[in-house]
Amino acid sequence: MSSVAENNKRIARNTIFLYVRLLFSMGVSLYTSRIVLDVLGVDDFGINAVVGSLIVMFYFINNAMAGASARFLTFELGSDNKEKLKKTFSASLTVHIIIALIIFVLGETIGLWYLENKMVIPEGRLVAAGWVYHLALLSSVVSITQVPYTASIISHEKMDVYAYVEILSTCLKLLIVYLLLIGNFDKLILYAILTLCVSVIVTLIYRVYCIKHFEESKYKFSFDKTIIYPIFSYSVWNLLGNMGYTFSKQGINVILNLFFGVAVNAACGIAAQVGTAISAFSMDFLTAVKPQIIKYYAKNEIREMENLMINATKYSFILLVALSVPIILEIDFILGIWLKNTPEYADIFCQLFIVMLLVDILRMNLTFGVAATGKMKNFNIITGTIGLSAPIIAYLLLRLVKNMYIPILTTICIYGIVFFATLFILKSLINAFSVARFLKQVFPPCLTILFASAILPVFIRLSLAEGWLRLILVILSSIMVIAALTYYLALSKEMRARVLIYKQKYIEHVMKLIR
Repeated sequence: MSSVAENNKRIARNTIFLYVRLLFSMGVSLYTSRIVLDVLGVDDFGINAVVGSLIVMFYFINNAMAGASARFLTFELGSDNKEKLKKTFSASLTVHIIIALIIFVLGETIGLWYLENKMVIPEGRLVAAGWVYHLALLSSVVSITQVPYTASIISHEKMDVYAYVEILSTCLKLLIVYLLLIGNFDKLILYAILTLCVSVIVTLIYRVYCIKHFEESKYKFSFDKTIIYPIFSYSVWNLLGNMGYTFSKQGINVILNLFFGVAVNAACGIAAQVGTAISAFSMDFLTAVKPQIIKYYAKNEIREMENLMINATKYSFILLVALSVPIILEIDFILGIWLKNTPEYADIFCQLFIVMLLVDILRMNLTFGVAATGKMKNFNIITGTIGLSAPIIAYLLLRLVKNMYIPILTTICIYGIVFFATLFILKSLINAFSVARFLKQVFPPCLTILFASAILPVFIRLSLAEGWLRLILVILSSIMVIAALTYYLALSKEMRARVLIYKQKYIEHVMKLIR
């Protein structure tokens, strides 16, 4: 079997593990969100959402380093330099410990001041919001020092382990809901305490596994300049890009709080959870693909790298469309059966968040390609600056027109600009990469499938009354159209031939069972 075929098989296997984890965690997450909203109430749920967004605003520092850890660990694995791999892991963990301390200090000074003086918190709930803030900050510190271990698991492509641990994490979150129901304590504070406990347990499990199975995960303090400086240089520039992306997304909730209060934050929080659940279907696939993109670059196999980025972009977008079309069309009915009390405006926020995800998913594989080169300066200066402009523009527009949908509409437009910027930056870094080929092979099939897949479901929606029958027919019709269009428009001749072979084998297997 060729190396490309072996890599594709590995990607498929890892994707299956991730989807098993996803299906379970998404089902539990949707259930727990419903209960948490009901137990906390709209105001406390909104407080939890906006305080969480404030913590994530500081978290961009860690995201920058997480990208650096994953990139350099994967690159050393691809180049098979075991000794340097050990030094890279230890250097990465040292830097993450330092970053955890920096974020803790920033959180307990600037962040705490903003919470107490600028955020719109209902009267009598500032103390509870403070507890949530401090506990969420501690949880983020724990998660930051965990990043190199998670990066090692993904770099080694041990997606089965990643899936099992995340399933356990989901089970623990289900236990949180039970304890929240029977607990005789301030529900919002109790929820924050239990969430921190889950974070600590998951972190310990990851660390024990990595130390036991990956030789490089045995930490030894080191400050090797030849390793630290490339990681630091990569991270400094990655910092600006992550700051722009984080502020553009999390800034939505913070800005909404300034103008409209926690009730709108609750609606936005529900939309963010729906968006996270939907995007996970595509993102899990991309998680399995990312290490291979970097390893192809490390081996100078640029054509294979480009083919993988094109195919991964198409399939991740199509997966997202398959979920998005029925949810956008039936969002009122879905929210009605999911939540006991649906926050006002949650339906439109959900639809807009999904549109934002469809735009954002197009750039993800291109970002992996840029990360593989290690040349992050121009990329992050440009995309970070563009991303940072989103909350600023939204704030200025809201001063003129108080429309609560302005922040997310602004972010959607910014994401579109970031996609094209990333595309041309990648071309400047890898001359062999073809912008025209990427656009030609991605946009026509993706846009055709997006719009064509909505025609029959829209007709069904207009023809039938709201209910389970209409929801089922919308889902089935959407999937059937997408499957047919994907086969003829998105798959290559070789892939179509493989599908026919698998189809024939399946029919033969079924016939044997019948006989």
